[in-house]
Amino acid sequence: MKLNILIWHIHGAYLTAITQTEHNWYLPVRPDRAEGYIGRGEGSTLPDYVREVPADRVKDLDLDLIIYQTPHNYTTDKVEILSETQQQLPGIYLEHNTPEPHPTHTLHPASGDTGVQLVHVTQYNRLMWDNGQAQAEVIEHSVAIDPTVQYTGQRAEGICAINNMQHRGRIAGYDLFETLRKRVPLTTVGMDAGAIGGLGEIHYRDLHRTVANYRFLFSPMRYSSLPLAVIEAMTIGMPIVALATTELPTVIENGIHGFVSNDPDVLADRMQYLIDHPDEALRMGANAQQLARTRFGIGRFVQDWNHLFSRLTASV
Repeated sequence: MKLNILIWHIHGAYLTAITQTEHNWYLPVRPDRAEGYIGRGEGSTLPDYVREVPADRVKDLDLDLIIYQTPHNYTTDKVEILSETQQQLPGIYLEHNTPEPHPTHTLHPASGDTGVQLVHVTQYNRLMWDNGQAQAEVIEHSVAIDPTVQYTGQRAEGICAINNMQHRGRIAGYDLFETLRKRVPLTTVGMDAGAIGGLGEIHYRDLHRTVANYRFLFSPMRYSSLPLAVIEAMTIGMPIVALATTELPTVIENGIHGFVSNDPDVLADRMQYLIDHPDEALRMGANAQQLARTRFGIGRFVQDWNHLFSRLTASV
């Protein structure tokens, strides 16, 4: 049965993936395009059954389920655009991020709400947050990208795919990027990347064809959930070099899918190895792609979400 689901546009790549579940999805929009209210977005590749609805008309919708993704969604947006009846519908708080300011002593916004299902995108996230009384489970990431895109690695250079890396500072590993690109060929792509000598922002529909030409993806993220850029790169058959932090040590096996380490000297050495050995990069990229298909495949992801949707709406 197709459900009517309201979700805010917070993370474009994740929205593309979760809407592969073939339900009737509604995105609230406002003229000012405030956070969460951009609708489908410019040049959208979302399925046709993902529809925009003016925020002031959301109360008229016959909804089955609400998905919150930010504290603002959960506390403010809910009251502003949902009717009292809609606010009582089954709800999911989808948590994309690791807790701040502290990785173990931060209470989740939904921690006291036993009526909302809390979903984390990694086991690491669930472990770090204080989930309180909330029902918390994990549905691991997936990505929905053009299946015809395939890694070539023909460019002997690594690439990062991080938005606003310089503004996010040490959390995003900007200092490590600056240090390591002095030692090995390395660039970056994403919002405001041009300001630090990178490629700038490339639309999601074209991003992976560009990334596929580089020898490896480097993820310098010190503290985050499992970056979607890593899964996207693995999905197209690209080897990964990354810090051995957050969920990544459970994903990347050294010499099999790429390399992980917390030693910048080791990372620089492994990057140079991939640059000097393109055949090894291809081998590790193929292994990474196989892992992406099994652990992070869109089929598994859709099944997990549909199972949760069915369970939450069974009594509605």
